Amino acid sequence: MVKKKMIDSLAKLSVLLVIFSIGLSSCAEFKEAGRTIGHTTRNVTREIGHGTRDVVREIGHGTKRVVNSIGEEATDGAKPPADDEQ
Repeated sequence: MVKKKMIDSLAKLSVLLVIFSIGLSSCAEFKEAGRTIGHTTRNVTREIGHGTRDVVREIGHGTKRVVNSIGEEATDGAKPPADDEQ
């Protein structure tokens, strides 16, 4: 009778260890999936940010060129005409 209880206890312990091992391996897979999703999200948002920064920089440079060209035209028009142009 004692042997049967001991065997039953060992069987239950073995089943619990197997279930625990399966649980640990599935946790590792969830952790890896989460890491993959997190790194992919980080990389995508970084690329979006860099693209946005580059577009804004080009818009700024283009705006500066337009303002400078308007300023040059305005200063050319503000100069008094030369004597031979009259």
